[in-house]
Amino acid sequence: MYAIIETGGKQVKVEEGQAIYIEKLDAAEGDSVTFDQVLFVGGDNVKVGSPIVEGATVTGKVEKQGRQKKITVFKFKAKKNYRRKQGHRQPYTKVVIEKINA
Repeated sequence: MYAIIETGGKQVKVEEGQAIYIEKLDAAEGDSVTFDQVLFVGGDNVKVGSPIVEGATVTGKVEKQGRQKKITVFKFKAKKNYRRKQGHRQPYTKVVIEKINA
């Protein structure tokens, strides 16, 4: 059984026991989180939402809060002596999916 949920402005396909990396959630490590924006539930009986499936939820446990590897943002304009170097690390939350309630 799998589901497609929406979180952080993105759609993610999840299965039970799977670990996903999503946009940062305001939850501590070890907390349980519930996703109620379920767009699709697949498996033996398929449920398609319009836009969300009524009464369907996905629960998971926050395993880790972290930041991704640093990327370099370099702005440059030719012949104008304009150069700007900036680093960025995107925060994320690692969630392990525990149950899909359809």
